[in-house]
Amino acid sequence: MARSRPRGPVVAPRSADVGPTGGPGGVLVVGDVINDILVRPLAGVTADSDTRAEIVRSPGGSAANQACWLGRLGNQVTFVGRVGAFDHAFHTDFLAGFGVHARLTVDPSAETGTIVVMVDPEGRRTMLVDRAANLNLTADDVPAELIGAASMLHLTGYSYFELGVRGAAMTLTDRARALGTPVSVDPSSVAFLREVGPDQFLRWTAGAQLCFPNRDEAEALTGTSDPMLGAARLTEHYGTAVVTLDGDGCVVASAGSDPVHVPADRVPAVDTTGAGDAFCAGFLDHWSREQEPVAAARAGARVAREAVAKMGARPSATDPGA
Repeated sequence: MARSRPRGPVVAPRSADVGPTGGPGGVLVVGDVINDILVRPLAGVTADSDTRAEIVRSPGGSAANQACWLGRLGNQVTFVGRVGAFDHAFHTDFLAGFGVHARLTVDPSAETGTIVVMVDPEGRRTMLVDRAANLNLTADDVPAELIGAASMLHLTGYSYFELGVRGAAMTLTDRARALGTPVSVDPSSVAFLREVGPDQFLRWTAGAQLCFPNRDEAEALTGTSDPMLGAARLTEHYGTAVVTLDGDGCVVASAGSDPVHVPADRVPAVDTTGAGDAFCAGFLDHWSREQEPVAAARAGARVAREAVAKMGARPSATDPGA
């Protein structure tokens, strides 16, 4: 039986006259592109039998999500990742629909990564992950001229959690520093941070201009549950640390300055999948124009608020600006 492409809410590609078409320059995002399967039970789960559920299939992957939100915001953004042959055109076209210039390497042996996301009634999610082709990303998939032309190289923690792709991430970081391109990193997963060891992760990513842990990730990295103190400690490793606190906003700390709590408007969450990705994109979009962290954090919170109001990790055709 032939495989069907992942489907979700219909997202119409934007016409060429809506926003930038992408290309070299702007923010360069490198990392995972995924086929997401989101499952929200409509009643209590019945073991060993049937449970009615809402199931949405859509493109995902933290790095690719961030690229789509950046493109939706009008930022010039290039995304580099790795997919299976069957999905190459689908993911390329989907990214292009939000103005993202996609450079996707077709993996000769692995399929596109897949995540099953279990969403509970409060919008919280549990993820079952098979990263597949993403684990085979190499530094050679990212041309040096893209790094040199970028205003920022952005990586997610997923590129550091497995040995092979970790080497690629660290090579890209070294190349960016040699070329004078700033680096930002999103730690992405508290479970994987604990698995590889927080001290190791800090060593691998030290010197990045920006770091975007959530509350749990910041605690794992710093050993404190106090986000103000955690953000301050992270500035020993990064230029600016932004600790996201779900509906409570975030804490922003830059080297040499006191941490600042930036509140956010709490809204009912339909699905929190991709909220951190949306926040990160909103922050980077503002930062690319004006390197003022508090204003950038407010911009990130506005985009995250849009993200949690629907199922799925990416903007849809009905989102403002899409």
